[in-house]
Amino acid sequence: MTGRPLLFDPLQIKDIELPNRVVLSPMCQYSAIDGMMNDHHFVHYSQFAMGGTGLIIVEATGVEARGRITHGCVGIWDDGQIDAHKRVVELIKANGAVAALQIAHAGRKASCQRPWEGDGPLEEKDFARGDLAWEVVAPSAVPFADGWLMPRELSTADIADIIDNWVAATKRAIQAGYDVLEIHSAHGYLSHSFLSPLSNRRGDKYGGSLENRMRFTLEVAEAVRPVWPDNKPLFTRISCVDGIKGGREIEESVALAKELKARGVDVIDCSAGGIAGEGENTMAPPTPGYQVGYAAQIRREADIMTQAVGMVLSASQAETILTSGAADLVSLARESLRNPYWAHHAAEALGADPGYNAWPVQYGHWLGNRAKSMYSGRTAAAD
Repeated sequence: MTGRPLLFDPLQIKDIELPNRVVLSPMCQYSAIDGMMNDHHFVHYSQFAMGGTGLIIVEATGVEARGRITHGCVGIWDDGQIDAHKRVVELIKANGAVAALQIAHAGRKASCQRPWEGDGPLEEKDFARGDLAWEVVAPSAVPFADGWLMPRELSTADIADIIDNWVAATKRAIQAGYDVLEIHSAHGYLSHSFLSPLSNRRGDKYGGSLENRMRFTLEVAEAVRPVWPDNKPLFTRISCVDGIKGGREIEESVALAKELKARGVDVIDCSAGGIAGEGENTMAPPTPGYQVGYAAQIRREADIMTQAVGMVLSASQAETILTSGAADLVSLARESLRNPYWAHHAAEALGADPGYNAWPVQYGHWLGNRAKSMYSGRTAAAD
């Protein structure tokens, strides 16, 4: 490959420069205690920064206690949680990456088990160890699935209060030192459940038409953007399609992206699915890059920067996504878990860092020496 790969070109968004286009997708660890991050999170996030990832998005973080998915979810609803976030931010920045926070509310998908404990609604075995259920809320009294808690339908006053909590969480994210903020409006959680006709059955200004169903998500953006520093990027993660017949399709997401851009959102993080409802599954089967087309269409039709997700596995695949104009950033989740040093290995594969200079010096020095030694040995043998 000739020239510098686009994957490893810095990207300027507002006043924040990302060292490359590789993003750690926000992935819940379900390991917090009362919303507080701990040693697991400190090690977890710092390893990706050491591994060369340019932008690290800290997992879905509850703007209020009932907005957690599980008892193990991270929160930022209390000032006492800020210092743990500061520690994570310091570790990320110390290793050359940019720290982002995804703020979220689980809505009707709250009060459930950690994935390895059943991944369903809390039940007797959970209550026995002290994991008690709590009230769940939603745009309409429609449970996520059979056997899940019936959510309480939010009043307009409740909605205003929750938006205030998003604003308060934003202020705490500023105190913690984050340089990028992401609003979570995907995967069936509260904001997405307002957007989807499968979960939103309201008859007031927050339900019915597309304009009304978008209202909550847009009001969150309108409230957060003036509080979040103007020189720092604001992302929004959306489910571009519901993946169920009768649900949202890409055209609605293009319209949403245009409206979010008008309210100061800089990047649309383009995921899909996560809602529940009766009907035919229309989601494409998970294959490498299966959601990239959504990012490409929104980037093209809404004229906004996008982040592509969905089984991005190889360096060449990621580079093609960028050079084809499908997205401005590529986000990895489980592939990063499999290999926290994916970005450094991708740079090596694309010829962007032949001397291991981007690695932590404690590693790069020895890897560079080994490479020179191996090359010299081959040359001597050939001679």
